[in-house]
Amino acid sequence: MEIEAIIDLIETLRGENGCPWDKKQTPQTILAYLLEETYELMDAVESGDPAEVCGELGDVLFHILFLVSLFREKGHFDIKDVVDQNYRKMIHRHPHVFGNDNVNSVDEVRKRWYKIKMEEKNASSEDSILDSIPSSLPALMRAYRISERAARTGFDWEDISGVMEKVEEEWSELKTVFEKQKQSSEDHAQVALEFGDVLFTLVNVARFANIHPEIALRDSTNKFEKRFRYMEKRISKGQKDIRSVSQKEKDILWGQAKDRIG
Repeated sequence: MEIEAIIDLIETLRGENGCPWDKKQTPQTILAYLLEETYELMDAVESGDPAEVCGELGDVLFHILFLVSLFREKGHFDIKDVVDQNYRKMIHRHPHVFGNDNVNSVDEVRKRWYKIKMEEKNASSEDSILDSIPSSLPALMRAYRISERAARTGFDWEDISGVMEKVEEEWSELKTVFEKQKQSSEDHAQVALEFGDVLFTLVNVARFANIHPEIALRDSTNKFEKRFRYMEKRISKGQKDIRSVSQKEKDILWGQAKDRIG
């Protein structure tokens, strides 16, 4: 089965005798579905099941091709234009592979990539180094990208110990505004801002430790979910509702979940 077969399928779905749902789709609606399918692909990759990954990749590919078809209908571009442009871009951004440039490290490759990317965009000295970071990224991922990009200018801590000290400082400030709120109804927005500062600084800890915060939080959330589901199942087997079980019993079951699941 070739890519063209999926393109023909989409044209049929969008055609005169096609599907009413497919015919009413727009780039904006398809983008929403594409994002959802991308997250499902992430889950599949995390599961480690190749068959599931294959299926989810197909769903992502379908929505990408659907998006291309919508623009082709308007006479803007087709899949060949997309492939050709991306092919040329990748060749241009890898002069150390397809040209005569030499690089000695991954960090050097990253810096060269960004330099070439800015040249492609004809960036001037008045443009911000942060301009190319999408504002629609999830907050944690965007924080990581912004801190990473700012660090390239030399605006950074010398080592991870400096960031850890900053975490302690921000945590202390958060505790202070919490105490003030208890005593004098401190503005809730200020508490939220200080909490955000703690999160942003922790993102920088992750960057120094070569950990992606989005993935780290995803893994921790998944671990919590597995432990909680184990606890729920144990309680339901005893013909009880989790809301009626004492905290002491929950703590015992949580400890068992940690032993079994890790």
